[in-house]
Amino acid sequence: MMNGQKEDRLRAVRSQLPGVQIVMGDLADTSSLVSVLQQVQPDEIYNLGAISFVALSFSQPELTANITGLGPLRLLESIRILGMEKQVKFYQASSSEMFGEVRESPQRETTPFNPRSPYAASKAFAHQVVVNYREAYGIFASCGILFNHEGPHRGLEFVTRKITNGVARIKLGLQSELRLGNLEARRDWGFAGDYVQAMWLMLQKENADDYVIATGITKSVREFVETAFSCVGINDGIERYVQYDSRFSRPSEVNLLVGDYGKAKKELGWEPSVHFKELVGMMVENDLRILHSQI
Repeated sequence: MMNGQKEDRLRAVRSQLPGVQIVMGDLADTSSLVSVLQQVQPDEIYNLGAISFVALSFSQPELTANITGLGPLRLLESIRILGMEKQVKFYQASSSEMFGEVRESPQRETTPFNPRSPYAASKAFAHQVVVNYREAYGIFASCGILFNHEGPHRGLEFVTRKITNGVARIKLGLQSELRLGNLEARRDWGFAGDYVQAMWLMLQKENADDYVIATGITKSVREFVETAFSCVGINDGIERYVQYDSRFSRPSEVNLLVGDYGKAKKELGWEPSVHFKELVGMMVENDLRILHSQI
């Protein structure tokens, strides 16, 4: 299932990659997934489908559990029903949010999960299901425990894109303030393009396994905002333009996430190539370019 914004992004991908064919399926409907697998006969499946906006999961927990948690189960069961266990390699996008109120830092593959949202709990369920199907049925199923990965195509509902879009609008005189929630929450932010490469590398291995994909560096939301403003030459942006809005604070916050990607570096030969300031600059420049085209 897709909302309008996601459909627009998929159409943009298709325009850039004309060889890509979009086949519709529904993570809430096993029969549709069976039909898609029969039609496509894939060698690799990358499950990135989810209700992925953490704040939304608090207002729609049942929907989140159904899509984010049970969706991967339905995909794996479709593989099993069709007898494709030895044909298909399966990738599941797990999340650093599963670590929640962390019990050790940095977080690695063996760190216990302690989810703090319906989204995180659903991702933790899906992660364990993937492990179970790998062990019970011999399906090549790997999980990438992805820390926050951002880029120019990030949805506007996410705080990083909300910041870069807001900063670009302020720079162009189209907006007078930026309303945000908790500025002190810390995340490990990387570039989505780097993380997609890691996903692909996981499915090229001889054996399936789970990997933390991260940068190993944590930054606060405040630092993200300051960096975005500095990209447009505004050095006092927080003091002048940022307003706290309690509506954007979560019922239960995750204060610190930072990953240890040592296993991915050792076994996959992977490490991040885009650093924090470059990532923020890339996003701000893209939003400026979009807004200039609309003026």
